[in-house]
Amino acid sequence: MTKLRSINQDDLRNHNLSVVMDTLLRSTSFLSRAELAKATGLTKATMSLLVPLLIDGGVVKEGEPSSLPSNGRPSTPLMLAGGRLCGIGMQVNTDGFGCMALDINGDKVGEEWESQPMSSVDPGDIFSRLDSMLASLQGTLDDRGYQVTGSGLALPGLVTDDGRLMAARNLGWERLDLDEFPVVRRLSPKAGNEANFAALAQIPGYATRRTSGGIVGPTDSFIYISTDVGIGGALVRDGHVVYGDHGFAGELGHVSVDIDGPLCHCGRHGCLETYAGRKALVKSAGIASGDQSARIEAVDELIKRWNAGDEASMTTVDMAVEAMASVVASAVNILDVDTVVLGGIWEKFGGGLARRIEDRSRTQVLGYPESQVHVLLPDRTMRPALWGAAEIGLRAFIDNPLEYLTARS
Repeated sequence: MTKLRSINQDDLRNHNLSVVMDTLLRSTSFLSRAELAKATGLTKATMSLLVPLLIDGGVVKEGEPSSLPSNGRPSTPLMLAGGRLCGIGMQVNTDGFGCMALDINGDKVGEEWESQPMSSVDPGDIFSRLDSMLASLQGTLDDRGYQVTGSGLALPGLVTDDGRLMAARNLGWERLDLDEFPVVRRLSPKAGNEANFAALAQIPGYATRRTSGGIVGPTDSFIYISTDVGIGGALVRDGHVVYGDHGFAGELGHVSVDIDGPLCHCGRHGCLETYAGRKALVKSAGIASGDQSARIEAVDELIKRWNAGDEASMTTVDMAVEAMASVVASAVNILDVDTVVLGGIWEKFGGGLARRIEDRSRTQVLGYPESQVHVLLPDRTMRPALWGAAEIGLRAFIDNPLEYLTARS
């Protein structure tokens, strides 16, 4: 019989500190010790032991006491203290690559991005240039006294749990051991698909302070669809990304909507990506072809023509809407999640197009009209996968705070 692992006082303290941090992050207002105890279910005595640890560690600070409540004692709000901890995010995407440092209070400490065509680029060259970017960023963090808690690396492809990039076909990359690159060995980032990390960026209070209500709540379930040259997806269940057995869950871009449709680079016919991906859209509308179809300016031109009523552009978008609605309905039917967040370049078409997809998919959802699907535009739209990768780095502290607090003492 397997011996059960005992839980010591440090394990319990670490768990309770993590609960307190999650509660502070998710709250839209500053909480007092008494309010924290009520929200977490921990005793006031336990809270009186935990909060000083966070204050002494420079993670939490006290605000100005409020007016006297009915019991005659002032209430002192607690807030996350900036300037101490940060996470680093890295991303290689179809339009460039870059890095970001994110403070736990939600402030962006630094960011650098280099835009360039990324079709068939050399991975060694890209990761070497990314390493140079990060060396400069880390120098800034050191000068400002930050401790880096961890890092994430977002990639547009299939990434295994043990850090191998199986395929990123829009980059022309296949079967890369990410540890072969010095920057990965140096920082040991958690690598993952960009859609998964972009989905994390939509969860309020996931690893940075929540500042507003948001389109979804901290523990909501939703499907995130990332639209670019390729189309990816992520399932968020109860506030956590579901990665699947191999980390590949959410590849909605390769759901076939027409078995006699165009051949996709994945080898299948009629994939959503061949109708609604960035290159597919601009090619179909006659705006650009070849390498020029991958340029972000080509999609901007498509949207401009579509808004002006250009027939070819409108026909292209109509077909893409039908394909997207079909996949949304299929995903909702399979996963039983009624909220879909439409991210990436499709955000640029605006809320009207999201409502069209919602209307077209609703009647295809099982249980309609009792079961309704909602298609929303995201809260975080500027490089959400890069932001999410930095939040992945911050979660290392939130999930195991005692390690960092002990290291400081």
